[in-house]
Amino acid sequence: FLLVFDFDETIVAENSDESVLRGRALPEALRQSPPGSYNEHMRRVLAWLGEQGVRPADFRAVYESIPLSPGMAELFQFLAEHRELFELVLISDANTFGVEAKLRAAGLRSLFREVFSNPAGVDRRGFLTLGPFHGHTCPRCPPNMCKRKVLGEYLAERAREDVEFRRVFYVGDGANDFCPSGTLRAADVAFPRKGYPMHRLIQESQEKQPGAFQAAVVPWESAAEVARYLQELLRR
Repeated sequence: FLLVFDFDETIVAENSDESVLRGRALPEALRQSPPGSYNEHMRRVLAWLGEQGVRPADFRAVYESIPLSPGMAELFQFLAEHRELFELVLISDANTFGVEAKLRAAGLRSLFREVFSNPAGVDRRGFLTLGPFHGHTCPRCPPNMCKRKVLGEYLAERAREDVEFRRVFYVGDGANDFCPSGTLRAADVAFPRKGYPMHRLIQESQEKQPGAFQAAVVPWESAAEVARYLQELLRR
């Protein structure tokens, strides 16, 4: 089984881009950011934070302190106990620096075969920098990342390695998680966080075009509900 996770407001209970701003008000020029890529906006925000004296160690401490979403610890404990049955990947529009810091601090990094996120590093000034993940032509997704493309390329790569997944499970919350979940088959399962954009978009698509969204839909408030679903699956 392949289990795909989002990061912000899925694995962790906050949007990590907002977490790094704790206690700091953005200047007007950044608050009124011109239209364009959110990734570019965050690049400017990180540069401004660097100018305020925020260093990579400070960012790491913030990312490490973000709490896990309800039930996530229980879900990952279950997955650790059955790691031979589940392959885990993470696809996030956050950044590699923050995602890796949190996963390592929570003792979860070793569970993931791959982490796909926007590249982040430290420049000569000691500022945290951010780049786009890739380019794509999807009209629904931000210009720096289409999760559908990331997932499709990963499945194609694993197929070339003679790995076939019996089922794919997708755990997410955002509008950018709706795009890849639309590629899931009838045997697969989408786990949208209840009441979040991914959940609403799935509901709207089911109302507009019944049957167009093929995967089973299991909304969750606590990730323990995802763990229970997977436990039941293994009992069958």
